[in-house]
Amino acid sequence: MSAQFMNFIPIGVRYMLVSALAFALMSSCVKLVSTHGIPVFEIVAARAIVSLIISYVDVKRKGISIWGNNKKLLVARGVAGSLALVCVYYAVATLPLAEATILQYMHPVFTAILALVFLRERVQASTAICIACCILGLGLIVSPNLSAESAAELPMFSVIVALLGALGSAVAYVIVKRLSKSEDSSVIIFYFPLIALPFSLFLLGDDFVMPNTEALFLLLFVGIFTQIGQVGLTKSMQTVAAGKATAYSYVQVVFSIILGVFLFNEIPSGWTLAGGALIIIGALINVFGSVKPKPSKLQKVSG
Repeated sequence: MSAQFMNFIPIGVRYMLVSALAFALMSSCVKLVSTHGIPVFEIVAARAIVSLIISYVDVKRKGISIWGNNKKLLVARGVAGSLALVCVYYAVATLPLAEATILQYMHPVFTAILALVFLRERVQASTAICIACCILGLGLIVSPNLSAESAAELPMFSVIVALLGALGSAVAYVIVKRLSKSEDSSVIIFYFPLIALPFSLFLLGDDFVMPNTEALFLLLFVGIFTQIGQVGLTKSMQTVAAGKATAYSYVQVVFSIILGVFLFNEIPSGWTLAGGALIIIGALINVFGSVKPKPSKLQKVSG
C-alpha cells in the first residue's frame, strides 16, 4: 500500500521531500555545533569542504567536466547560494528561532515571483493555495511570539539579513532551474561549495576555533546532509516547475518539529501542531492538484 502511494507521488516531489528532511537534519547539526562556540563562517567553511569533496568525486565518477558550459551562470548560482547561506545562519544566530524560520521560509514566495518574471512559469492555483496554507501554518507556529512587544525587540538589521537570505535562496533556485537545461546536476552542485569555501574563509579571518571531536563530527554531518539536500533539490528542479518544487520545502518545518522533540526535547505547542497540519494539507493540495487524470480507454479509442 505504501509503495503504491509513493508511486503516485511525482518523482520531483519525492526528491524535494528528501531534500527537506536532509536540510532539517543539517539545521539540527548546525544548532548542536554552535553550542561548541564555532563561528558561523567556520560552519559554512566546513560545510563547503565536505560538499566540495563529495561533489568533485561525483563529477569525476560521471566522467564529465567539472567546469560545465555556462560558467557565468554557474558562478552566479554559487555566489547567490553562498550569500543566502551566510544570511540564514546569521539570522538563526541573532534572532529567535521561530522568527528566523518564518523569515527564511519566505523564499518559496520569492521563487514563484522570480520564476514568473524570469522563467515565464505561471503560478498554478494549487501552488498558490499551498503557499498560502504554508504561510498561514508558519504564522500559527510563531503566533505566540509575534506580539507587538516581542516584535519591537527584534533587531531590524537581523530581520533584513534574514529576508535577504530568503531572497538569495530564491535567486539560487531560479538559476538552478535555468541551468538544469544545459548542465549536469552534479556540476551545478559542485559550484556551490567551490564559491562558498573561499568566501567563508575570507570572512572568517582569524576567528577560527579548533573544534573538539564531537564538534568535528557534527561539522562533517553538516556537509553530508547538505550534499543530500542539494542533490534532492537540484533533481527536483529538473522535473517540476521552480515555484511548485520549492513550495514543498515548507515540509522541512514539520521535520524540524519532529527532530526537535527527539534531539532537543522541544515539545511542540498546540499552535505548532496546528501550523504543521496546515503545512501538510498545503503540500497535499500541491501534489494532488497537479496530478492530471489519465484518459480512459474509451477516450483513447474515441480520440
